Amino acid sequence: MDTPNSSNEHFWRNAITQLLLIFITVALIVWFLPRNDGGMFRYDVGKPWMYGSLIANFDFPIFKTDDAIKAEQDSLTKSFTPYYNYDKEVEKKAVQKFMNDFADGIPGLSDTYKGIIYERMHHLYQTGIMDTPDYNKLYKDTLNMIRIVTAKQAANVRINQVYSALSAYEQLFADERLAAQRQLLQRCNLNNYIEPNLIYDKERSQTELNDLLSGISQASGLVLSGQKIVDRGDIVDEHTYLVLNSWEREMKRLSDAKTKINNTLSGQIVYVLVLILLFTLYITLFHREYFNKLRSILMLYSLITIFPILVSLMVSHNFFSIYILPFAMVPIFIHVFLDSRTAFVTHMIMVLICAAAVKYQYEFIIIQLVAGLVTIYSLRELSSRAQLFKTAILVTIATSVIYFAIQLMQGYDWADIDKDTFSYFIVNGILLLLAYPLMYVIERAFGFVSSVTLFELANTNRGLLRNLSEIAPGTFQHSFTVGNLASEIANKIGADSLLVRTGALYHDIGKMANPVFFTENQAGVNPHDNIPYQESARIIISHVTEGIKMAEKYDIPSNIKNFILTHHGKGIAKYFYIKYKNEHPEEDVDPTPFTYPGPNPFTREQAILMMADTVEAASRSLPEYTEESISTLVNKLIDTQVSDGFFRECPITFRDIAQAKMVLIEKLMSIYHTRIKYPEPNDGKEEAPKQEKSKKRRRRRF
Repeated sequence: MDTPNSSNEHFWRNAITQLLLIFITVALIVWFLPRNDGGMFRYDVGKPWMYGSLIANFDFPIFKTDDAIKAEQDSLTKSFTPYYNYDKEVEKKAVQKFMNDFADGIPGLSDTYKGIIYERMHHLYQTGIMDTPDYNKLYKDTLNMIRIVTAKQAANVRINQVYSALSAYEQLFADERLAAQRQLLQRCNLNNYIEPNLIYDKERSQTELNDLLSGISQASGLVLSGQKIVDRGDIVDEHTYLVLNSWEREMKRLSDAKTKINNTLSGQIVYVLVLILLFTLYITLFHREYFNKLRSILMLYSLITIFPILVSLMVSHNFFSIYILPFAMVPIFIHVFLDSRTAFVTHMIMVLICAAAVKYQYEFIIIQLVAGLVTIYSLRELSSRAQLFKTAILVTIATSVIYFAIQLMQGYDWADIDKDTFSYFIVNGILLLLAYPLMYVIERAFGFVSSVTLFELANTNRGLLRNLSEIAPGTFQHSFTVGNLASEIANKIGADSLLVRTGALYHDIGKMANPVFFTENQAGVNPHDNIPYQESARIIISHVTEGIKMAEKYDIPSNIKNFILTHHGKGIAKYFYIKYKNEHPEEDVDPTPFTYPGPNPFTREQAILMMADTVEAASRSLPEYTEESISTLVNKLIDTQVSDGFFRECPITFRDIAQAKMVLIEKLMSIYHTRIKYPEPNDGKEEAPKQEKSKKRRRRRF
């Protein structure tokens, strides 16, 4: 029983946890929410204007879009004529070098060729020679011009009227006389005497280009005061979109933008805070136990934070459509790991928060709420990939249909509806399939065990369960029977039947360490007959610790390991304890060596397993199987567990325990084929009542 101090401590711990979660969640979400620079309206091209008639109350220019301005800049840059300075010194140096190198003439040729080459080089330099990379870049369009600056004069020349260093070398041999001697002249490396003499004037070119770019008009028209911009229900076309953008831009410039941003931020904080408070209030009122499970509460607040952040980033950076995000993952995870009502509430709160970042809140909220409901209804229990595939298909169909219906309600024809949105819903359905592998991440991150994992663990054809069936077949059969009994009880009282059945299959795996010391695995020889009672108790009790070692080796989830620890609780190995006390009547016997390590059950499922395990084991020693004997055994054993305090730490009720007794009695009667007692005809003779006796099982199980 909790003391007042422990209750107060528990209250304040939960209160601090709630405040921290609320603060961190609100801070993260609001930090990423787009501010929209104080935008007052939400609109888009091809969508109807959802507000009242808008009249301009001041003159303002219609600003061009960034793309339009960039297109003009690119066009101007492409048509711009760059400046090149004509350098006379390049020709002088190149020709002088040629004359010096061949002062004695060109080997194998007469001096006439030297003069011809000189004349050709002079002609090329007079025409102009550019750097080859620059020339090739401009020559893509032969109409491109360059501006050649000579002294104080500048002349526009087409690019095909000058040469590159490479084309100038080829032009040398345009002379027939030189072409006839090309093979001999190539040994002279004449390209060494051809250098660019048209030098790019970067400073002058860039200055003039910047002047031209700065002269581009930022506006494409003017709206006068009193002019109607748009009316309610009008479809926003591209021109109206520009006008609306321009009007908002001028409004922000004329007003105090900083104040607007502060107001937007304040509104976002209040909006998100209210929704998170409502969510926290729901958890406090209906699932207060989640605050005692850190992993549960962390998962809930993490999921409710991640998707609003993703939506904010996508909207802020204009990255794809938010409809490709698989929001239905949230109710899937919460439905699988916690409960369906919390799944829907969490999904609803998350969608409402995300709506603060999107343009068309009404459409977005309706579509995502429908997706969440379809997910919860279609995925009652996730045990295979096929179920998730079916859910993804249903969500895709449902979101597409509801979107189509909304568009029709707004007066659109099929031709006017944005078809790309349907492809986004298909991508959303495909991404929803990622919930299956991501479920493993959730399990590892928050310590949950999904139904898929439990189904895999309950597979008796592999792993520890296969080893158990081969090494200790009697224990395996016992575990299997206990699992069936426990799952029936769980179904009756509304507990997790799959979890308790899986826990039952693993609860006695530690017996594989010493299988012959447990009677269900013995074949006539009992090794306990030759060892002290304390040693026998140690071996029997050790199956709990050995089971934990095996579970850790095979990476069994903690939820299942807890069944191994608690199925005997802090009980005593009574058979050996009583035997030892009977043989030592004068000794004050310490029960510690005969006591299981515990702890006692702390969940309903663990309590169910303890009851089913104890009753199933004891039922094997009944001398006869009748309704009376089975009822007496079940009531006695479970009442003893209750009186010994085994269930004080778990949330199981007396009603649950009473129903568990009824299920155990009914199932044991079915297992051992008890028959009703038929009445004898009264012929006047007193006859002793006859009872059909079942086969006696005298072997006792430890």
